[in-house]
Amino acid sequence: MADRMTINYANKPCYDIVFTDSFDLLVEELQALDIENRRAALITDSNTVRLFGDTLRGLLTGHCKELLVYTFPAGESSKTLDTVKGIYKALIEAHFDRKDLLIAVGGGVVGDVTGYAAATYLRGVDFVQIPTTMLAQADSSIGGKTGVDFDGYKNMVGAFYMPKLVYMNVSTLKELDDRQFYAGFAEVMKHGLIKDAMFYEWLLDNMYEIHDRVPQVLQEMIMRSCMVKKLVVEKDPKEQGDRALLNFGHTIGHAIEKYMDFEMVHGECIALGMVAAAYISWKHNWLSMEEYYEVRDMFVPFNLPISIDSIEPEEILRLTKSDKKMEGSQIRFVLLKKVGKAVIDKNVTDEEILAAINEIYFSDEDAKA
Repeated sequence: MADRMTINYANKPCYDIVFTDSFDLLVEELQALDIENRRAALITDSNTVRLFGDTLRGLLTGHCKELLVYTFPAGESSKTLDTVKGIYKALIEAHFDRKDLLIAVGGGVVGDVTGYAAATYLRGVDFVQIPTTMLAQADSSIGGKTGVDFDGYKNMVGAFYMPKLVYMNVSTLKELDDRQFYAGFAEVMKHGLIKDAMFYEWLLDNMYEIHDRVPQVLQEMIMRSCMVKKLVVEKDPKEQGDRALLNFGHTIGHAIEKYMDFEMVHGECIALGMVAAAYISWKHNWLSMEEYYEVRDMFVPFNLPISIDSIEPEEILRLTKSDKKMEGSQIRFVLLKKVGKAVIDKNVTDEEILAAINEIYFSDEDAKA
């Protein structure tokens, strides 16, 4: 079974997202992009190539002028300009030109790196996203944000560059280990919290089916999550306004991610950031105390952290100042007016941020108490 959603840009159709449970329709979808007359570079990482490399190589061979497979080491440490440089070199040596196609297969790192390479190689070549992780399917593969980290600072170098197709095979989620599955789920919860209270309730009601990775439930979940992002992205494709709502939890989350030298995965850090942002929302009298604790505690059954014992709160505060979401000297902080309605607040003080960081900080003294 396949479903389709179209992302519009400037009120015109830009690209389709295909939701299905296999790779059976992939060649047909790529034929609509004239793949027979193009070279194709399948770009992936060392984990994904082991899982899906042979299958995709077999599907694509003979359906394009030439197939190049380029693999780089898995992990956030590969989300750098050096990795992009390696892709450029491989494309140049294979004589890829502007008519050719890049295909990103993997999680958020693969999609972001490949998208940035596509945006900048020969000033822009087409690319396709085939996300295989929860994080990538629910969030990072759509919306056209591409880029890399720079000296450990998240997504500091990048471009807005739209794919030509996003092909989501939800059956790939069965291959994820539990940590990666639930870490990606943090972005799903984010979409419910910022824009869709009914979706948030649906997630809680379908908790056991999500744990069991029931295919039909996962497909509906991914589609509903993408619908939230579609509505936000179409309204503000280049983050001049409301698209910043998608950064709920990311300001403190990115600071923790850098502080931990990426030893914690992205979704775990974002979960902590969302707890901290919900705490500030409570202190602003937007969420009640009961609502704050409900938002905080709902991460627990999905194996996501709500506290951390290995940070220095003052250093986390300092790192938030390096976030790309700064506007002048002010942080554009995303808070909750209520569940399902997020707002951008440029007046959150350092004292409020530090109090929120201390709320999620579980110190040695706390352990002894």
